[in-house]
Amino acid sequence: MAQWFIDLNLVLDSTVRLAVPVLLACLAGLYSERAGIVDIGLEGKLLASAFGAAAASAVFGSAWIGLGVGVLVALGFSAIHGIASINLKGNQTISGVALNFLAAGLTTFLGQSWFHRGGYTPQLTGDQRFNPITLPFADQIKGVPYIGEVYWELISGHNIITYFAFLAVPVTAWVLFRTRFGLRLRAVGENPKAIDTAGISVTRLRYSALVITAVLVGIGGTYLSVAQSAGFNNNMSNGRGYIALAALIFAKWRPGPALLVCLLFGFLDALSFRLQGVKFPLIGEVPVQAIQVTPYILTIILLAGFIGRAVAPKASGVPYTKER
Repeated sequence: MAQWFIDLNLVLDSTVRLAVPVLLACLAGLYSERAGIVDIGLEGKLLASAFGAAAASAVFGSAWIGLGVGVLVALGFSAIHGIASINLKGNQTISGVALNFLAAGLTTFLGQSWFHRGGYTPQLTGDQRFNPITLPFADQIKGVPYIGEVYWELISGHNIITYFAFLAVPVTAWVLFRTRFGLRLRAVGENPKAIDTAGISVTRLRYSALVITAVLVGIGGTYLSVAQSAGFNNNMSNGRGYIALAALIFAKWRPGPALLVCLLFGFLDALSFRLQGVKFPLIGEVPVQAIQVTPYILTIILLAGFIGRAVAPKASGVPYTKER
């Protein structure tokens, strides 16, 4: 096979792996924002759930227990955000930023207190991690030129959370646009007074959205530390929650375009790894730090230049007070 095809296949494989946490966080934010809750705290939830999952997996020796704890941590953070923004009618942006600061400080403090590794958890091995899954016939056809290589390298060999993330895209589209629950969820983000007048609880709907958000972002955080990596390290979310929020806005709060935006970021991120150490004509070798920041800059530039104006749900960020 041609070397360019092998290299492209490897880059696309990395694209899929790197897009997963951003995609899950983006889908998570889609539910809360469609319900009228601005979720700046996606970054903090992603980071906190990554720590909780890695810590539980290291202690109990099971990736599935780690997943459960990761989701529970995200649920805890969503509960704080819900109480602050729904019950107390506080500023949702400030609440989300506070959660991000809380997660950044708490994960480092607990990591050092519990494991004495400078905020890192122990390395995870074996059943402590979600390992790759070989799909049927992948071994048999991997020698077939091009088709076998794509199936073996790009489609097969990912862990269960990766397949779940991509399956969650059509499921989310169906839930939001083909079910009664989705219709009500979108309506509460546009006109909560109309929903309340119809006898449906705005508070219950918004909390339901936050619960779904917590489950998805908790799985995304678990992926970071228990599937993609072999343990937790400080600030390992590395801005992915913010990128997910940007992707959500640029995708105009729709799951299909959100998938494409997240894959774009994953591709640019994968490309940045391949470019490290490469000497360019006239300028030579570019510093690693400059290459690492390239995916973030290019994602914003490309999306800002081609997506156009995005209009948020009308009641997004606006606390609702029930009229008596």
